Amino acid sequence: MNDKDIRETLLEGERLDEVNEHITLIQKSDGLTFGTDAYLLAAFIRPRGRARAVELGAGTGIISLLLASRKKFADCVAVELQPEFATLTERNVALNHLSSVISVENLDVRALSPARLGYEADIVFTNPPYMKTSSGKANQSSMKNIARHETAGDIGDFCRTASRLLKHGGYFYCVYRPDRLSDLFRALSESSLEPKRMTFVAADNETPPSMVLLECIKGGASGLNVTPPLILYRETADRSAKREMTEDALRMYETCALYPTQKKKAEGSPSAHHRKGEPST
Repeated sequence: MNDKDIRETLLEGERLDEVNEHITLIQKSDGLTFGTDAYLLAAFIRPRGRARAVELGAGTGIISLLLASRKKFADCVAVELQPEFATLTERNVALNHLSSVISVENLDVRALSPARLGYEADIVFTNPPYMKTSSGKANQSSMKNIARHETAGDIGDFCRTASRLLKHGGYFYCVYRPDRLSDLFRALSESSLEPKRMTFVAADNETPPSMVLLECIKGGASGLNVTPPLILYRETADRSAKREMTEDALRMYETCALYPTQKKKAEGSPSAHHRKGEPST
């Protein structure tokens, strides 16, 4: 199917974007679109080529697509509550020829079990709703409200489901907001998910972190490695100028890797320029 054919299949309110890892993505204008948090989580997840994975709250399917394109797992079930987005994920998976690797389930994550999947997972990952139902300005789009607010499960529900699905020693990954870390750690503790690696993400050295990435092990021993923070942009005296990304951020976008074993690119790597999916200034 060529670009013209694909565009002719778009529904009202949809658009077609070319994003990282040569992925073609159909997105809804009134739904959540591909952002920095999704790419950060995909980069943060370590590759485990034989792993069976589950995504809780797939949205457009972008995180599963990024991981599959980098062969970070053997197969994945992408679970999405909203029928419109479950169908959209299926279309995006088919569009990128990944139907043999990613399957889609239109389910409430709270209803998931190993019996439903037919196995215990090696990896569970999620970019969950991060706002309490009583906080934040309600969005006119009900789809955005469900994606952003805990209307269909809070962080405790997501952690309990992850623990239920994982085999002992399995990995749980999530991206979350730093101001809700206490809620996240409480939920992890109650679900026997032990935090093992944590990275804060900030726009620059003068800005507080806006995101936190966490790797946990089900039934793991205590011991948390807090890595150096990921700073996305270089400092600049001219705040009106276009900001340049740091070497760490550039390397992450080049490799889709944000973990200690990644190798730095050789001297002479491309200079900072705009990359699809990178944060806006």
